[in-house]
Amino acid sequence: MFTTTTSDVKSITPDQIAQLITLPVQAASVAAQVSTLMETNATRTQLPMITGDPSAAWVAEGEEIGPSDPTVDDIIVTPSKIAGLTIITNELAADSSPAAIGIVGDGLSRDIAKKIDAAFFGSKGASLIQPAGLEDLLGVTAVDAGAAWANLDPFAEAIANAEGLGLTVDTFVANPADALLLAQLKETTGSNKPLLGSDPTSPTRRTLQGVELRTSPAVTAGTVWGIPRVRAVMVRRQLVELAVDRSAYFTSDRTAIRATMRLGFGFPQPDAIQKITLEV
Repeated sequence: MFTTTTSDVKSITPDQIAQLITLPVQAASVAAQVSTLMETNATRTQLPMITGDPSAAWVAEGEEIGPSDPTVDDIIVTPSKIAGLTIITNELAADSSPAAIGIVGDGLSRDIAKKIDAAFFGSKGASLIQPAGLEDLLGVTAVDAGAAWANLDPFAEAIANAEGLGLTVDTFVANPADALLLAQLKETTGSNKPLLGSDPTSPTRRTLQGVELRTSPAVTAGTVWGIPRVRAVMVRRQLVELAVDRSAYFTSDRTAIRATMRLGFGFPQPDAIQKITLEV
């Protein structure tokens, strides 16, 4: 997967990369869990954006069926590189125990996942490298939740908005502070029964109007995103790299571990994304 002329660099197999970086990042990233993952070897990926559906009509038996075409545009997603570097002692690097191997990848994978979520739910700002996120997306469907979280009506509205487009909101994602406020809502004054739903088969799973609620510190406080998974795409190049090099820190008897991943985001139907916000 990579080449080098340095004799002290260890090659890591694709299976090891998957276990140490790719799968842990996918498990730790909320963005990866609420979007559709598309893997590619291309430097640029075109996603079809349907701006108008083909038209059907009632016809008599044997009558010619009039053709119609969808109106299609393209979104170009160019995966950007996210990289991390960590330094460990050679004693730890030489330890072949599963616990030691886990430590090698855990820190990098957690931080990469956090950076992915920050990009996905945030804005690229003035960056020319970071991919555009939800806060950069134009044309999302805005839902006004009022001055404070008082009931679940805004989420019912968001679900209905998506249904009007023939889609389903698969997940709501909120900042943990907002999730706590929503969890503290009660059915009626004086009641201790929470308004927020739960799944009896999974006690830690929370729901809003029957839709799963996830949390991420990367979401701006006062905002909850309603995401149909089929309209949020994470494009990841298959060239995920993990390199180990003892030469860079030879004098201190340490080993450098570098991980790189290339990915970008595409939202082929912006109005399918629901942005529920409190009034500022």
